[in-house]
Amino acid sequence: MLKNLAFALFLFATGAAFAADPSAPSMTAQQFEASLKYQDGKISLPGNIATLNLPSTFRYLSPADAERVIVEGWGNPPGHKTLGMIVPAATSLMTQAGWGVVVTYQEDGHVKDDDADSIKYDELLKQMQEGTEEDNAARKKAGYAPMTLVGWAEKPSYDKANHKLYWAKELRTGGDNGSGLNYNIRVLGRKGVLVLNAVASMDQIAKIKTEMTQVTAFSEFTDGNRYADFDSKSDKTAEYGIAALVLGGVAAKAGLFGKLLVLLLAAKKLIIVGIGALVVGFNKLIGRKKDDNKVNLDK
Repeated sequence: MLKNLAFALFLFATGAAFAADPSAPSMTAQQFEASLKYQDGKISLPGNIATLNLPSTFRYLSPADAERVIVEGWGNPPGHKTLGMIVPAATSLMTQAGWGVVVTYQEDGHVKDDDADSIKYDELLKQMQEGTEEDNAARKKAGYAPMTLVGWAEKPSYDKANHKLYWAKELRTGGDNGSGLNYNIRVLGRKGVLVLNAVASMDQIAKIKTEMTQVTAFSEFTDGNRYADFDSKSDKTAEYGIAALVLGGVAAKAGLFGKLLVLLLAAKKLIIVGIGALVVGFNKLIGRKKDDNKVNLDK
């Protein structure tokens, strides 16, 4: 019943309002998916910062099509700056089994990994859970359902040889019985971090863990942008390390209610009514008022 609340909360944190465009032409879920321009093979991400060498089991959507999926297909507010989306070739995005990996890039500087071996992740989780509970008062006041960070769906681990950080969170909204899965991978580079964020339901974790092993294998920085290319004389160093990446980088350090929750939350994306019907309500995603607009994909 839920998926990708994180995107909705980003717009809430920045003060943007959600409104579906009533003049937008409506279409079925099948027509919508057929209108997407899938790409395969070797993909150069915008800015040539990194490449995706896709096997036949995965496809790529450009930033424009990724925005369409996030907004029109998954019922989130507009305004997401991504490098595109990686999607499984054999699964429809417009079904409950559908999932995707949203790709972004954070150019905050070179992230040093000196703290990787000394992080106590159980203590970090407790801090994150306490912070989430403390922020629920502000969420309720703003008309949003309370959030619970249930725990690690996969405890953080850092591959020091390849400079890749992995972790997954189990999250729950209000009184929902089901949990959302937010599976995170961070690939550290010369000047920033490639963010690979898989959004799915908790019951898909076994599949997602297997699939994300492939995703990390075919996602690489280009020459000159790799971690080893860092030049301490000319390149900026990030103000945070590995632990803050798990917390949410600069936003986590700032302790901002909305921005921190962006990185703590994930929810499922669709409400399917009947065969081929797609009805997505923003109020269903985050427990807002009943008169919130719905996206323009009709039955």
